[in-house]
Amino acid sequence: MRYSKLLLILMMILSWFTVPFVGRASIKRFLPAALFMAIIVRMVNFIAKKRRWWWWYVKVHPSVSGSFPFVCGSFFVGSLWILKFTYGNFMKYMGLNLAVDSIFTYVIEPYLQKFGIASLVRMKKIQLMYVFTVLAFLLYGFQLVKEKVSLKKATYENN
Repeated sequence: MRYSKLLLILMMILSWFTVPFVGRASIKRFLPAALFMAIIVRMVNFIAKKRRWWWWYVKVHPSVSGSFPFVCGSFFVGSLWILKFTYGNFMKYMGLNLAVDSIFTYVIEPYLQKFGIASLVRMKKIQLMYVFTVLAFLLYGFQLVKEKVSLKKATYENN
C-alpha cells in the first residue's frame, strides 16, 4: 500500500516508453482515435465515480485521481498498439481486445484491490467486460469513420 502511488506512476511511464516502437506513421494514423478513447474513458470514470461502479483509493496528486495513469497511460497507449496490430481485421481486433480486457478484469483488477489502489464496488466483473466491449466498439467505429473521412478528403483533393 505504501508504494501504490509509485506503482501507478510507473505503469503510466512504462506504457509511454513503448510509444516510439509504434512507429511515426501509426501514431499519426491512430492518434485521433486514441485521444477520443482517452476522453471517453475519462467520461466513463466520471460516471463510475458518481454511480460508485468502482472506486480509486489512491490519488496520484491531491487533485488527480488514480484513474489518470490508466486513462493517459495504459488505455491511451494500448489503443495505439491494438489499432496498429489489428485495424482492418475486426475479428482479430475484437479477439485481442477481449484478451486484453479479460487480463485486466480477471488478473490485474484483483491486484489493484489487493494493493489498495482500486476496486469494483457496484459493478461485477462481467459488467466491467461489457463496458470494455462497448469502448472497443467505439474505438473501432471512430477509426473507421476517420479513415472514411480521410479517404473522401484525399479523393476530393486529387480531383
